[in-house]
Amino acid sequence: MKKTALIAVLGLSAVLSAASAQQVRVGIAFDAGGKFDHSFNESAWNGAKRAEKDFKILLKDFEPSDPSQVVSGIRSFAQNGFDLTLAIGFANNASVTTVAKENSDLAFGLIDDVSEAKNVQSVTFKEHEGSYLVGYIAGLTSSTGVVGFIGGMDIPLIHKFEAGFTAGVKAANPKAKVVAQYVGTTPQAWNDPAKAKEIAGTMKARGTDIIYAAAGASGNGLIDFVKTTQCIKKSQLPKGVTFKSDLFKNVPKADSYKAKCTGDSRPMFFIGVDSDQTRFGDTDSNSKTLNHGLTSMMKRVDNAVYSIIKGVVNNTFKGGAVSLGLKEGGVGYAVSDYNRALLPQSIIAKVEAAKKNIVSGKVKVPEK
Repeated sequence: MKKTALIAVLGLSAVLSAASAQQVRVGIAFDAGGKFDHSFNESAWNGAKRAEKDFKILLKDFEPSDPSQVVSGIRSFAQNGFDLTLAIGFANNASVTTVAKENSDLAFGLIDDVSEAKNVQSVTFKEHEGSYLVGYIAGLTSSTGVVGFIGGMDIPLIHKFEAGFTAGVKAANPKAKVVAQYVGTTPQAWNDPAKAKEIAGTMKARGTDIIYAAAGASGNGLIDFVKTTQCIKKSQLPKGVTFKSDLFKNVPKADSYKAKCTGDSRPMFFIGVDSDQTRFGDTDSNSKTLNHGLTSMMKRVDNAVYSIIKGVVNNTFKGGAVSLGLKEGGVGYAVSDYNRALLPQSIIAKVEAAKKNIVSGKVKVPEK
């Protein structure tokens, strides 16, 4: 076991005795990849830290070194009387459900799956709706008409990302092609950036210029590949694939890009997931030059975690299932200083129109 994490959890008694009796105590157990994965877990941690600042809660976290340790970490929080214990990730459903049933007087939260325990507030997201929008952006902006999707673990949850993304691409460009591949079939698939980087290379060989990853920490491999490669050249295009546009021709380029991407070429982009990862596409510490993070599918895990904690603080916590989509502000797409030049108002207007159609029910996004 990760000894320092276990000692921190098991040795809470002294801390608790010093804390105010009125102070809400919150424990958070993370999924594979850890709290600084730049993605799903980190978004959850950001929400918890925001709640810590706003509500002056006592916040402790547990990062398991393997999945079998999660249940002991969650149980330790409960045994120490924590008012709320949060389990991040669908893989932690069984663990939090078991402990919640053992402690019916305490509150628990689960992100990304639904627990059968009555004292667990379960929050899921309509990932397919957010993925539709970033797919729509990819369909509008791809120079080759071939885009990629890298999934982490090959499971129904990630199929929702793929289905929504593909539908969005096709809605924007019916002639576009989507190439999809998964990192693996075990939890290790969330933490294998080398494999994701390898997949990105094979996708480029098939003509992809934009790749969306829903793969946890493995997505860092895609980001590394795109930042290293930077562009795809005409001479590298496979038979049957041609450049159809050059939408980013007038976006200022870094000197390193100009040196590497000579001749007839087009920039490569990644699409991030869960949190805004566009900043990771910066190659020259200048947000005004071409950035390789086209956008990110925002899954507001931070807001979900914050909301659960707020409910406990305000004594309004309720167990049960909550599903957050575009209408509820649970998912969306990122626009920041790093990608604003890539998404002019003409593109944003089309994406917002697509979003409006989904919210109104005019367009139903497929989940598989």
